[in-house]
Amino acid sequence: MDVLKQLLGRLHPLVVHLPIGFIMMGLLLQWYNRKKKEYDTVISLVYLWAGITATFACITGYLQYLGEGYAFETVKWHLWSGIATALFSFLMYAKLKGIQTLSFLLKLPILGLSIFFFILISFTGHQGGNITHGEEYLIEPLPNAIKSALGFENFEEKKIDLNEDNWQDALLFEDVIKPILNNKCASCHNPKKTKGELLLTTQEGILNGGENGAIIEASNAPESELYTRLILPMDDDDHMPPEGKTQPSKEEIQLVMAWIDAGNPFDKTIAESGLDKSLFLSFFPKKEDFDHPNIAIEAASDQQIKTIEASGVHIDQISNASNFLSTSCINKPDFTDSDFDMLMPIKNQISRLDLGNTKITDAVFSKLAQLPNLTILLLDNTAITGKNLQALTVLEHLKSINLTSTTLQTEHLKTIKDFKNLQFLYVHGTNATPENVKIANTNIKIDFGNYTLPAIPSDTIVY
Repeated sequence: MDVLKQLLGRLHPLVVHLPIGFIMMGLLLQWYNRKKKEYDTVISLVYLWAGITATFACITGYLQYLGEGYAFETVKWHLWSGIATALFSFLMYAKLKGIQTLSFLLKLPILGLSIFFFILISFTGHQGGNITHGEEYLIEPLPNAIKSALGFENFEEKKIDLNEDNWQDALLFEDVIKPILNNKCASCHNPKKTKGELLLTTQEGILNGGENGAIIEASNAPESELYTRLILPMDDDDHMPPEGKTQPSKEEIQLVMAWIDAGNPFDKTIAESGLDKSLFLSFFPKKEDFDHPNIAIEAASDQQIKTIEASGVHIDQISNASNFLSTSCINKPDFTDSDFDMLMPIKNQISRLDLGNTKITDAVFSKLAQLPNLTILLLDNTAITGKNLQALTVLEHLKSINLTSTTLQTEHLKTIKDFKNLQFLYVHGTNATPENVKIANTNIKIDFGNYTLPAIPSDTIVY
């Protein structure tokens, strides 16, 4: 019997659309029939079926309420308005059929009844939507100012403001956990709406718990409802926040767990709570890393670019948001040191320069030093030895140099410690090795190549 009740109850989301369709069809036919009055019999039949299907929807809805464990406070308005909708469907049928035993109906204007019916079905549907998607599902995308004007409680998004300098001194609850609860939970658990009798905007409310008791077991996140409900499957009725609400990120859930396991302190700093820095790294400001300086610069003229491209050099704008250029000699392998002069009209705009597989020599370094915004430099597969490499130390924005498969002489690499912002140096395919290139006091990452992949079991399979 319980299985049958559950099965019928779960038919409710399907069945409930039938009376809605009949009612809307009846109202539209009434509007179409408002002058000729030719289809009253058909419309009355539509409302009869609306009443029958609405009654079935009420029965299945009630069974779903019993079987799925909804609180009566959650479903009461939807339940009573659903019953009212079923009854009103039969009344509309009686009105249009002219049943004399309900003579009081005959005196009521059909237009007024139709308007009320539309409001009733809209209210019933809205209450059903509140149950499945949350009470503020429709207005959630609206700006906070509009929500306030409509009379809805809203909570300004609070940012977790941590960085390399302040993270240890930040208060764990006030600066980290409270913003998470504010942004993801407070819309349902605030002084004006304590869903489940749970208040999550104050320390006292969190410690008191809700209608099911405490939500925190000290130093035991796996046994604390505040944490366990966050990690339930999304389709679980006990999952919080409910489906349709903005969900916390994996990093935020980890922080809630770590806070509870640390004894859920309300007045300790992160350092005093003993939590690891790795938990907070995703909330640090993201450093932007561009292939060009993070500055504005005027655009090169189209004529200058066309003149250079006519020689075979390829030029691209790095992005629509920047006037910096990426310049490549991939289609001009005969490019020499003397050809470099053709690039000088756009020297300020060149940020990325690819001279790989060309005929340049060490003499090009003095010319490269005239590109003030050069950031990425590729010199691979050339006759470069590294002599005069120190000329590039004047380039403040230079971050990467590729010397792969060149005739590099390692003694010339000693000068790289003098580069201001160099981050990467690629030297695989040269005679440079970790043993003969040892540069002290530098954070430059030197890539020597010689990569090997670990063996995996499928390597031994013979096909």
